[in-house]
Amino acid sequence: MKKMMILAMMMTIAISAAAMSYSQARNEALFLSDKMAYELDLTNAQYDAVYEINLDYLMALNGHADVFGYWWNRRNQDLRYVLTAWQYDTFMGRTYFYRPVSWFNGSWLFNVYAHYVNRNKFYKPRPSVFISYKGGNNRKHDRYYEERNIHPTTRGKGSTPRMEKNDRQKPSREMASSNKNVQTPNRENINTSSKGNSAISRPGNNNRNRVASSVPAKRGSSATTTRSSNRSTAQNSVSGGSRSRASR
Repeated sequence: MKKMMILAMMMTIAISAAAMSYSQARNEALFLSDKMAYELDLTNAQYDAVYEINLDYLMALNGHADVFGYWWNRRNQDLRYVLTAWQYDTFMGRTYFYRPVSWFNGSWLFNVYAHYVNRNKFYKPRPSVFISYKGGNNRKHDRYYEERNIHPTTRGKGSTPRMEKNDRQKPSREMASSNKNVQTPNRENINTSSKGNSAISRPGNNNRNRVASSVPAKRGSSATTTRSSNRSTAQNSVSGGSRSRASR
């Protein structure tokens, strides 16, 4: 019984201590980085940096404890310096990108193959550092990729461009022209013949508009006409009285 337990422990240690070879790590990093470049719309500089980061992470794995340990956190930190805000948010929302490796039954499990079944399909050519880079940037200081200033000033032209979270769609000319067709009260619809009785033409209110249009032009005009008529009658009465006196 003790011999079997010792043998099982030795097998577990042997499996967990088996690091990934450079050729396997390079192939897996290439496939993973290609799909990230496709979905995240990476520039060429971002594509090179993402490949380096993925390769460093895969080469640092020695067992189950390393899958989501220190090197996984270092990978996420380096990617934060390389990706834009919307790219990093999208990266975290894709489980096969954010958690690319799992440990299952003593072997590595690459989650990206559950989404991309064809292992021979690539969307971009190999990164420029595919042959030259051998790993080791993750063992440098923490802000190595921040100092390289890989953030693009403008978004790259990838296969699947997506809109950023902080962007807001500006109204186009067609939208502006369509807004002009919306019926709103304007000067033509308002009866400007009177200041106090200006009416807005609305459906079903034609009779009201007619009544409103028949109202005198000014409120004060009626008062002035009555005053002038009273004055004229008064003058006529005075003149008539004077004439009658003269005749007498």
